[in-house]
Amino acid sequence: MQIDLSGRTALVTGSTQGIGQAIADGLARAGARVVVNGRGEERVAEAVRTVRAESGSDDVTGAVGDLATERGATAVLDVVPTVDILVNNLGIFGAAMPLEIDDDEWRRYFEVNVLSAVRLIRAYLPAMKERGWGRVLNLASDSAVAIPAEMIHYGMTKTSLLAVSRGFAKDAAGTGVTVNSVIAGPTRTGGVEAFVRELVGDELPWDAAQHEFMVKYRPQSLLQRLIEPEEIANLVVYLASPYASATTGGAVRADGGYVDSILP
Repeated sequence: MQIDLSGRTALVTGSTQGIGQAIADGLARAGARVVVNGRGEERVAEAVRTVRAESGSDDVTGAVGDLATERGATAVLDVVPTVDILVNNLGIFGAAMPLEIDDDEWRRYFEVNVLSAVRLIRAYLPAMKERGWGRVLNLASDSAVAIPAEMIHYGMTKTSLLAVSRGFAKDAAGTGVTVNSVIAGPTRTGGVEAFVRELVGDELPWDAAQHEFMVKYRPQSLLQRLIEPEEIANLVVYLASPYASATTGGAVRADGGYVDSILP
């Protein structure tokens, strides 16, 4: 299967590192014009250079803005007024005792992980519908349906993204625009490595620490290892392509067999 996204413009939010940067790289390799997003100019510029070097594409630019705020979203929309492919990857996560999560933290997680995506969908979806083609992809998580006790606030936001995806897919019904969520399993990124260390400690070498984390905290995984960011990116690139034209309103899994079943 040869995926060709030439002539398409893609915005990947939160793409200065990790899964987001891997997705930006994958879309650029497929020929899309890619816009990398982050909150700081230096990090965005560095990510643009990295994606250009790794993908071999010069058609990679940046848009700086904190999408958890209206002002940041406006800044990005000023730079990128229209896109064909929107990948809402921006998200935060962390462990916390359930009864110790205060109102401000619940609010912060919702605004970063959910409202940032809703803002951009509202901005970009109408033009996609008018053109008769578009792709909206929201990065969810296995935590949306198998919510960890230590990450209730994070799981809540990923469950919300499943609803957001399904609802906007219905709004776009029959237009040629697809809206899907990707249920990503535990993935090896810098942030996740730090999270693993937070839970299992720094004494063990990485392979042993990763194994203990999977056995103790994510025993449902059939892979029994962390997923590589490129493995998530591969699915996103496919869903962004014409080959996925019949897939919409779905919660598509790249979770390593983590979830036994998911809600429709």
